[in-house]
Amino acid sequence: MDAELNKLEHQVEQIVGLLESCRAEGRELRTRVVRLEAENRTLAEKVRLATEKLEGLLAQLPES
Repeated sequence: MDAELNKLEHQVEQIVGLLESCRAEGRELRTRVVRLEAENRTLAEKVRLATEKLEGLLAQLPES
């Protein structure tokens, strides 16, 4: 009986450890997503500005 309880206790400790690891990984991933979304917005704005500049330059080219 003690051996079974010890085994069960060990399994519960493993599950708790896995849960804590998953929670930590989830926090890290949420932080990463926020950072990558901000970076994506910055890059999208840069692309938008570059597109506007290129369109302006193309409009200035004489037609052949």
